[in-house]
Amino acid sequence: MSMSRRALALSSLALAAAALPGTVSAQAKGEVKIALISGKTGPLEAYAKQTVTGFMMGLDYATGGTMTVAGKKIVVIEKDDQGKPDLGKNLLAAAYGDDKVDLAVGTTGSGVALAMLPVAEEYKKILIVEPAVADAITGEKWNKYIFRTGRSSSQDALANAIVLDKDNVSVATLAQDYAFGRDGVKALKDSLKKTKVVHEEYVPQNATDITAAAQRIFDKMKGLPGRKIISIIWAGNLAVPFKIIDMEPKRYGIELATGGNILPAMTLYKRLPGMEGALYYYFGIPKNPVNEWLVANHYKQFKSPPDFFTAGGMSAAIAAVEALKKTGGDTNTNKLIATMEGMSFETPKGKMTFRKEDHQAMQSMYHFKIKVDPAFDWGVPELVREIKPEEMQVPIRNKR
Repeated sequence: MSMSRRALALSSLALAAAALPGTVSAQAKGEVKIALISGKTGPLEAYAKQTVTGFMMGLDYATGGTMTVAGKKIVVIEKDDQGKPDLGKNLLAAAYGDDKVDLAVGTTGSGVALAMLPVAEEYKKILIVEPAVADAITGEKWNKYIFRTGRSSSQDALANAIVLDKDNVSVATLAQDYAFGRDGVKALKDSLKKTKVVHEEYVPQNATDITAAAQRIFDKMKGLPGRKIISIIWAGNLAVPFKIIDMEPKRYGIELATGGNILPAMTLYKRLPGMEGALYYYFGIPKNPVNEWLVANHYKQFKSPPDFFTAGGMSAAIAAVEALKKTGGDTNTNKLIATMEGMSFETPKGKMTFRKEDHQAMQSMYHFKIKVDPAFDWGVPELVREIKPEEMQVPIRNKR
């Protein structure tokens, strides 16, 4: 090689070497990649779409409309797990491994979320679970990379137990036969101190007929003294379990109770004026600046109020941005974990706090009573009272 060519080569190498640190720094400072996994195809499609909408609105709110945090652009990579555990697991692995995301958020179904938990541990990356509720997610299947902004089955159950737990009351449960339903019933039974659970019925997740199950409940309850309540624990199409209304449980003195749901499902609540329960979110209940922003901007963008899972998606986004603000944009997993443990953040529901022991977000729930108002297509859940996090002694079930 001639001197001039050698000099040119050395000069090029020197320039490349000089540029390398700046290039790496630019990449490090350039963006934060977040995978957003949900079941946008399948029985929980409506829930998933609300979560995605809420998440993007939450990023907008938490970043002041810049979609940046600590100088880094936030890039969201959406994936649809179709409600299939194996697919969810593979999508999360691809997000961490191929897409090189810094953290992930998801998913809709409890069965899919449970399949995803070991992937976060394998890749040593954070997964913020929203909105899947099975207790095992922050219980026996939990690992230190898992945080959950969504409520747990125990939080649902404890809140409903506060409403239902009275002397001389008998409860039967009607639930779907998978993680959500079985966890929900177990949590309710564990939470009730005075009320007795006298019967449990589980039907397939895709069931369309609950006649036989309902009749077994009636046969068990119709001769019992005192107040008799069927607690419905159901995800998806409430028209199926609400067929029980047409079987006239009132003739046996039997009432129905259930938690909150999305607005289209709550049109059926108009058939149950006066029904009481506890719910996670209804746009008209929380009074705080975050919810005011969400309601105003959702009406502005979609000409409709935000729904049950919209608030959850927003909460997950706010949690991620607040953590990154506190680390100065550093996406190192251990730093994020240390930051998020015990971290409080403001959401449409007010303050949430990630409990250090299991990373479950401690949050308020709402005791409601259904009112029929002709101005609304759905049964309106009127606030009886806010149930504060400290009122619900949520068990710590992991093995940390």
